[in-house]
Amino acid sequence: MRVHIQSPANDPQFRFTRNQWDDALARASDISEPHVLTIGDTQAELSDAMREAEALITDARTIGRYFPGPAPQLKLLFATAAGLDGLAPFDWLPAGTALLNNRGAHADKAGEYAIMAVLMLAGRAVEFATDQREQRWVKRYGSVLRNRRVTIIGLGGLGGAAAMQCRRFGMHVTGVRTRSGAHEHCDEVITPAGLDRLLPDTEFLILACPLTPATRGMIDRRRIGLLPAGAGLVNIGRGALIDQDALCNALDAGRLRGAVLDVFEPEPVPPGHRLWTTRNLVMTPHVSADDPVTYNADSLDLFFDNLRAYRAGLPLPNRFDISRGY
Repeated sequence: MRVHIQSPANDPQFRFTRNQWDDALARASDISEPHVLTIGDTQAELSDAMREAEALITDARTIGRYFPGPAPQLKLLFATAAGLDGLAPFDWLPAGTALLNNRGAHADKAGEYAIMAVLMLAGRAVEFATDQREQRWVKRYGSVLRNRRVTIIGLGGLGGAAAMQCRRFGMHVTGVRTRSGAHEHCDEVITPAGLDRLLPDTEFLILACPLTPATRGMIDRRRIGLLPAGAGLVNIGRGALIDQDALCNALDAGRLRGAVLDVFEPEPVPPGHRLWTTRNLVMTPHVSADDPVTYNADSLDLFFDNLRAYRAGLPLPNRFDISRGY
């Protein structure tokens, strides 16, 4: 198979190398038949490779810049991202090409970020950060996580890993997803229809779901008002899941204890936006799920998992469902 890998133009820490490919190929020795591989960094290299490439591995931003563009032989398009909402409505996808994401590559890092954020909220670190900026010495006492109630919206790779970490600390974990049924790291799983009933008992709310028409703005002013006084919120999904102004209002009023946000609407957050100065809010620049040490290797392993299924005529495990948006 002719495979082209296009490294991201905006982040050299995630540049692909031939050694990474060779190592992944060795791990997938059962499908190590000859491949013709090219790796590119420039737009010219991408355009040249796409004349014959049967598989393309690249980031979502590069996909958005290139397509709709000629790709006459393309069969597999592997995006090194899990959420592909920014590429909708997908009418640019070449006919006969399977769109794949790298769902699963983010789980370990995202789970550790989520529990870090919950620990910061429980230990009142976000409030101490505000105190420090305002040069105020106030003793605040946190509490352990054991038996405290966390609600996680989305139980895919990100949310499932967050649930696992929360259970390790003895928390009561409720998951929210589109289908009912047990989850190994949750005490209870509900559908979004039951969310309003659940929020008043939620001490920590973690958003880890994809952005779809059904989830856009789901944590609106009304639902923020349903959370109990002193609750904390973590968002590792997408910024547009939340009414950011309503959240900032609740934080500035002291109704919510704090928030840790990794995703925003828009990104990057512009200078002067109120998010920068909202009390008890910690911001990180969309880094919760990405680890330069493991990301490319894990993504390539997932690509070979899908190539193995493709060769066997089996369902592709990372095929992106355009109709569902994930």
